[in-house]
Amino acid sequence: MKKLTLLLIGLLTLSAYAQEKATKQVFISPSIVFIEVVHNGKTIKLQRNQNKDNKISNFYQTTRGKIQPMYPFAPHAVETISELDMINYVKQKSTGNDTILVIDTRTPSWPAITGVIPTAINIPYTHFKNKEKALEIMEDLLGVQIDGLPDFSYAKTLAMYCNGIWCAQTPISITALLKYDYPAAKIKYFRGGMQNWKALGLTTVNL
Repeated sequence: MKKLTLLLIGLLTLSAYAQEKATKQVFISPSIVFIEVVHNGKTIKLQRNQNKDNKISNFYQTTRGKIQPMYPFAPHAVETISELDMINYVKQKSTGNDTILVIDTRTPSWPAITGVIPTAINIPYTHFKNKEKALEIMEDLLGVQIDGLPDFSYAKTLAMYCNGIWCAQTPISITALLKYDYPAAKIKYFRGGMQNWKALGLTTVNL
């Protein structure tokens, strides 16, 4: 009888724990569970995966690439930003701040596999390496006026990312932009990239 009682108590405890686990929220920061942002005209919740048993995708292999420095663009003052900083840029972009652009610099197969950060557009790093193509992008998308010498008076703030701390696609893009005199203060390097984004269970969307 005593063993049966202990078994029942154990089952009830497990049940209560499971219920608590199922209802407890996963926070972005101490007071924020999600924020609403607009991606391609659709309102979505940007949040961490609420499934307590969710595991990091096994798509990213630990043998990929070389670890990027924290500040790889010295002496240029390009800011390296965190996940919370990136979420803030996404929120600003979503609420109509057209001075900001979130850019996924990966080649197109990557966004197709992993999705992208909400509000991001895909401009592959290979486009930035080609000066003619880069100048065209700067004029059409980045707010740069090109008539003779480039005018950066209205250049957008760029929050740029690729796969993560081992991926060179964003560093190559930023190095090219700096070579074309894009203002370093208007370039933000999200070093953690998609791998860190997914590691936190944060929302991704399709382009």
